[in-house]
Amino acid sequence: MTFELPTPPPLSRAVLDRAAELRDDQEMLTKLLDGGRLLVLDEHFRVALRPGESTIAWLDAAVAGSRFVSFLGYDGETAYWACRLDHEALGDEVEWEHLRVAGSLLDDEEAGLFATAAGLLAWQQRSRFCTNCGTRVDLTKGGWATQCSGCDTEEYPRTDPAVICLVHDGADRVLLARGTHWPRSRFSTIAGFVETGESLEACVRREIHEEVGVVVSDIRYLASQPWPLPRSLMLGFAAKADPAAELNFADGEIAEARWFHRDEVRAALEAATIWNFGPDPEDAVLPDLILSGRTSIAHHMIRAWAFSD
Repeated sequence: MTFELPTPPPLSRAVLDRAAELRDDQEMLTKLLDGGRLLVLDEHFRVALRPGESTIAWLDAAVAGSRFVSFLGYDGETAYWACRLDHEALGDEVEWEHLRVAGSLLDDEEAGLFATAAGLLAWQQRSRFCTNCGTRVDLTKGGWATQCSGCDTEEYPRTDPAVICLVHDGADRVLLARGTHWPRSRFSTIAGFVETGESLEACVRREIHEEVGVVVSDIRYLASQPWPLPRSLMLGFAAKADPAAELNFADGEIAEARWFHRDEVRAALEAATIWNFGPDPEDAVLPDLILSGRTSIAHHMIRAWAFSD
């Protein structure tokens, strides 16, 4: 069987021109600040939303004052920026929401801008010192590079490629796994980071075998999605495996893995039970299957498979 994702994953819908050619033009960037729109993240990298609405609470870029603001893009009329502010600076006029939730609620432009801002500002927080000599660095190119004040080394945001694979039997069953720190009924597709010198297909084979002990075939690319938590690019694949093969779980990573029938998966998707990332109380009554939220590419891969012909 074959299936495709009918639409791009939520965080892959970016439509705004990043206008990278302007990042070296400090004079133009300064001009574009006037009338620019500012996306604000808090210390937990949650975005400020309008209360009761699924839209970003855009502020005038002047609100940032002397704080450094990062350039996100330009539509020919308005420039878009991002910075971090604490809750006190905005008061009770906004609501704060995590990318995992807001990513699927925002429109194409705002979802892409939130994902970009979250990844870019997280990189800036981790990149305050030169990796070559240890000297403090300065942000340049509208926030898209750092330059060392000691040895002049220039560095750019790093993206870590990771594969995520939906393993199925070619018919009506799918193999899903549960992480060791997840609630008892929360299952998802299997993912892992690409190693140095490894192709994407080789990574799929290795990760699936390492995580659950099965050998896959018919590896096929589906779609990709940025996952700036903090800096991944999720590369989605599908692959086939024998449901009769013995399952062996990776110690410390996989608590269990099971083959689920298409009907079970459809029921879980229609129930729309969302994992809230909170604790899993021993006495909690959980449904038989909880799947990833709508912002994740895993959710859309599973949905595409479950409702395919």
